[in-house]
Amino acid sequence: MAKKVAVIGAGVSGLISLKCCVDEGLEPTCFERTEDIGGLWRFKENVEDGRASIYKSVITNTSKEMSCFSDFPMPENFPNFLHNSKLLEYFRIVAKKFDLLKYIQFQTTVLSVKKRPDFSSSGQWEIVTMSNGKEQSAVFDAVMVCSGHHILPHIPLQSFPGIEKFKGQYFHSRQYKHPEGFEGKRILVIGIGNSASDIAVELSKKAAQVFISTRHGSWVMSRISDDGYPWDMVFHTRFSSMLRNVLPRVVLKWMMEQQMNQWFNHENYGLVPQNKYLMKEPILNDDLPSRLLYGVIKVKSRVKELTETSAIFEDGTVEDDIDLIVFATGYTFSFPFLEDSLVKVENNMVSLYKYIFPPHLQKSTLACIGLIQPLGSIFPTVELQARWVTRVFKGLCILPSESTMMMDIIKRNEKRIDLFGESQSQILQTNYVDYLDELALEIGAKPDILSLLLKDPKLAVKLYFGPCNSYQYRLVGPGQWEGARSAIFTQKQRILKPLKTRSLKTSSSFTIPFLLKILSLLAVLVAFFFRLQWF
Repeated sequence: MAKKVAVIGAGVSGLISLKCCVDEGLEPTCFERTEDIGGLWRFKENVEDGRASIYKSVITNTSKEMSCFSDFPMPENFPNFLHNSKLLEYFRIVAKKFDLLKYIQFQTTVLSVKKRPDFSSSGQWEIVTMSNGKEQSAVFDAVMVCSGHHILPHIPLQSFPGIEKFKGQYFHSRQYKHPEGFEGKRILVIGIGNSASDIAVELSKKAAQVFISTRHGSWVMSRISDDGYPWDMVFHTRFSSMLRNVLPRVVLKWMMEQQMNQWFNHENYGLVPQNKYLMKEPILNDDLPSRLLYGVIKVKSRVKELTETSAIFEDGTVEDDIDLIVFATGYTFSFPFLEDSLVKVENNMVSLYKYIFPPHLQKSTLACIGLIQPLGSIFPTVELQARWVTRVFKGLCILPSESTMMMDIIKRNEKRIDLFGESQSQILQTNYVDYLDELALEIGAKPDILSLLLKDPKLAVKLYFGPCNSYQYRLVGPGQWEGARSAIFTQKQRILKPLKTRSLKTSSSFTIPFLLKILSLLAVLVAFFFRLQWF
């Protein structure tokens, strides 16, 4: 008899968890508190309690080829970076293709998840839900928590003396939807993450003046990288990841600084990070530098104090007549339906094995999917998490002892602090390629580059020096997809398809490298001729 698995949430993590359950022959039931799928990526005009909220203009920071599920590429006519509505369209295509909607109970809120009295032997959970005003209880063999971590806003008002006197309006960035209604305002945005920069840029087109206050600064990247390709197709390769792992930190710092300052000098723009040795997530924003050049956005230091109408900054400068403060200060995560001891943050550390499993459970039948912040796309990350988790539930993969898991959690946290720092926004941060490979190794889906070098050298080179996308994890092992190799070799075609919307004459294949080879050959022939003449 198939094991019954409860999936909490029908966002991206919930959808891929459903698919992985079905792939492994499990019997999933998904509980979604709203009326539709999509989670964070489904825009709604109004902010709803208990649900993630985005602004209308949100566009993905990771490209379609690096963000699609491993056995289902996005349509080639989709743009490389997707508006939230377009990404939601992809999720709907996925849900229809794999017939996932039949497993979802919409408008059903999970009230509690508790161990059964015989948990030590059965590993089962009792889940109480609420739907149409009625409570129901059901028993499940395993639970996948996919409810996200962008719901509970973090607003550290205690760090802003005088906020109680401030006469203007203030709110968390999750309340922001669009720039209408802020015309002519003087606005202060607190924070320097992706949301902060997006909101500041958008508001600067309507407001009289926008200020961004940052404590530590940040590197800013464009979505466009070498030869116009998406940044993550160039940045996230196994070769680049290897270099970042083996090179001394001082060399890495220099390389990062050179790379980031190629676009513009961050020091001149007041954005240079306070600690350049940290590998913190850069901002992806194509417009911020130009808005700073226009003067419609100004970068300020940390807010020291607020008055009724002004902001006093750490460097002693003052900005008067502030109408609005937007706190883009991140989120804290909370799982009100779980017992406090199951998923907790202590000493700035999440006590989950590989960010997924509570280590102290007698039976490994509860997992958190998506409670992570990779330096890359979240979608392939949660997919590999779900693939591993479902195999653990089936008993095909075995977790180590509690002490071994705790040791891993502590070491991983120490490494995280060393790489990314102790800021609250970095609690869930992890390296991208390393983490994907780590999960793939657990299920036997990590490609063996050395072996491929002998069998399929062209593919091996592509895997090592090309973009590390999700297709690579369908080449071997459980869930192998016969279309994986082809998807890897045709990704350039899908990148260029939505860009080539104007008919052009086919460019000559007589390329510069080829011309250089011809010139070199001619030079050799000329040299040979003159040598004959000399003799």
